[in-house]
Order: sequence, then structure tokens, then C-alpha cells
Amino acid sequence: MDQNLLERVNPVFNTAKMTVFQLAAAGVGDAASVAEKLNLSFEETQNSATTTVAPEQMTANMILVETRWRTCAAIAEETGCKTLVDLPCGYTPRAKAMAQKGIAYYGLDLPAAIAEAEPAILSLIDEDQRPLVHFCGVDATNGESLKAALKDAEGPLCITTEGLLMYFTDSEVGALCDNIRMLLNEHGGCWVTSDPETTFQYLMTLQPIAGDRFMEIMMQSKTTAEDKSDVNVGGNSLNVSPMGDVAENMKNAMKFLAAHGLKAERMILSEYMPEINSLGKVTPEQAEAIRQNMQKCAYWKITPMDKSVAVDAADLSSESFDVQANVANETLNLCLKGRVDTLTAPNLLALYERIKAEHTLRAVAIDCGELAYISSAGLRVLLIMKKGSPDGVRLTGINETVREILAQTGFDSILDITD
Repeated sequence: MDQNLLERVNPVFNTAKMTVFQLAAAGVGDAASVAEKLNLSFEETQNSATTTVAPEQMTANMILVETRWRTCAAIAEETGCKTLVDLPCGYTPRAKAMAQKGIAYYGLDLPAAIAEAEPAILSLIDEDQRPLVHFCGVDATNGESLKAALKDAEGPLCITTEGLLMYFTDSEVGALCDNIRMLLNEHGGCWVTSDPETTFQYLMTLQPIAGDRFMEIMMQSKTTAEDKSDVNVGGNSLNVSPMGDVAENMKNAMKFLAAHGLKAERMILSEYMPEINSLGKVTPEQAEAIRQNMQKCAYWKITPMDKSVAVDAADLSSESFDVQANVANETLNLCLKGRVDTLTAPNLLALYERIKAEHTLRAVAIDCGELAYISSAGLRVLLIMKKGSPDGVRLTGINETVREILAQTGFDSILDITD
């Protein structure tokens, strides 16, 4: 395929040239070798058609990129997986570092990037270690291309993603999540990514360096990235915005993952961050402030959700009422025992709202085999569940007493009742 055509249809890979140059400037020696082999220049990689990089911006970029490059590698090694999937691999020299440690490396990126990166990086790797290194052009939203690239991969995978999701729309991020879940279900392992909180990490890195100018420089950095990638940056549901209610933004990102069958563990950055060379380029006070700020940031270790996620409802049990709950395939499954009345209905509603806040729910299925009685208060809870569930509420195993209550109140025509 003509390299010019590859570049014209998806220029986002040009942002990876920014990254490898920033790593080189941060003192990562192998990155400097790659940048030299590709004849990359400061002006070409850091400036854009409408922006000129500010000194504070370049410094913050170096620290951010080096931190995520070293920290993601540290977390990946800690997982114990012997196969690392770098998606996207860009032009960074991680292949050499992994091969030296006996870890199989799969560098996946757009074909245009692979065409340039593969020869430059393989030239740095000893002949006896090259069998561990594999490069392949893929589209991260195309599951078949990912499966084909990893058809020979062995053992659990650690998939790393740095600087990718910010360039995706919601539909593209959703497709990527589905594809990664598919790979992890097939191979085992986990997905380690810095991307959900990368905007927040950049803010926490830039503030001590730029002072009052940090917002101006953040917006300029966004413009630079958009100029080079030709896409809008950071506008998807998995990007945790540092603006507004951060806790709510975080919860929404987690819910987006859950909707695609994935769950995340936040790995607090300061607990995994090794020595960062580029922190030597700022004052000791700025470096310490950045280290302290990294206690607020996290990378995410993501794994597939269990097919059935149990929900702890022990605190709701009483002599007259008990409930068991789990979530599977976006359905809340409840098993009710005893009486749902004015005294116990509030507890059932609280349980439902807690679960709905943590999971994407499309339906509620209620086993009424041991439900002795339901009052108007309990019926109101069922109606709330019905309104909040696109696929409705289904009742099974109801006895004659409960069936008569449902008939008298008209709920037998509102709810789906099966014997």
C-alpha cells in the first residue's frame, strides 16, 4: 500500500513521532537512536501548523511521556505476563527493553507507523532476541485484524495502551473495548492503560511548571494534538475530564467500561512510578510538587467482568426479608424471600439504586419463589425498576397470594410474569 495514501487517510500516527522525540529529549537513549534513524527534528515533531511549543509545554510533555512509558512498563512486568501487546506501539523502543527481559513483544499500530517503526527498532535489537519481537499493522477497532496479529501469541497477554484513546470517538472506544475483552477472554491477562486519566495527569504535571499559565498551555497542547492528528481530542466517555465533578466523571467512565463487559482497578501512579530522568529538568520544588500530585492520578488495570457478578446484600437481611442479587449480561437478578412491605421496601430500593450506579442495567429478573407478600410500597419499587430498565422487569415463581395482589393492582399487565 502506498505510504502516502496510508498517511492521508489517518494522520494520527504523526502524534507518535512527537512522543518518541519527547522520550529522546528526556534522556531515553534508545528513543534518541530511533529519532535519529527517522531523521526527526524538534520543529517537525513538536510544533504544528498553528502552534509553536512553549518551553513549559515541552518540559511537561517530556515528564508526562517518560512517566507513562516507564510506569506502564513497570506495571506490565508486575503482572507476570510473558507476552506484551503494545497498542499502539508507535516508535518507542519498548520492544528492545522487553526482549532483553525475555518477554515476547507484539507491536501493533497503523500500517503507516509500522512501515517506518519496524526497521528502525529492529536494527537496535540483538539478532538472538529478534524472534521475541513481532510487528503488525492493525486497526484497533477491527477485531479480526487484532486476532490475526496475535494468532501465535502464547500465554496471558498484558495489553498496554498509551496515548490512543484520546483520539477516538465513543463508538471507536466502544469497539476497542469489545475487541480487548474478546482477546482477554481468549488469551487471558489484562489491559494496562494510562489513557482514562491522562488529561488529569497532564494537568497535575503542568500546574507546578507553568503556574498561572497552565490552562493556556493545556489548550495549546490540545490544539497541537488536533492539528497533527486531524481529529478532536479527548471527547469520549472513557476520558475522565478533570473539569466539573471528577468523581462523577470517573464513575461514568467506569460505567462505560462495564457496558462493554470490563472492569477497572485504579493503580495509583506514585506507587508504581520509577525514577524519572526528566524531573531533573525542573526545580527541586517543582519536581516534588509533581511527585505529590501523582498520588492523585492512576493508571487503570482492566480485566473482563465475571459473567455473573455477585452483589453483597447481607446488610439488608432481617427476620421477615432476605434478598440475593447478582448482575449478569446487563441484567440484575434478584431472589426475594419473605415480605416486601413498608419496612423492607426502602432497603430493596437502596440496593437497586446502588447496583444501578455501579453497573449498566437493561433488565431486572426477580425470582419470587420464596416471596410471601408484597405491599403497595414494594410495588412502587418494582415500578421504579421498570422505569429504569429498557428491557423491563420479569417475575418468575410467584405464588397465588402475590399473583392476586398483582392482578388487583393492575401490575400483572405492567410487568412480565412467567410461570
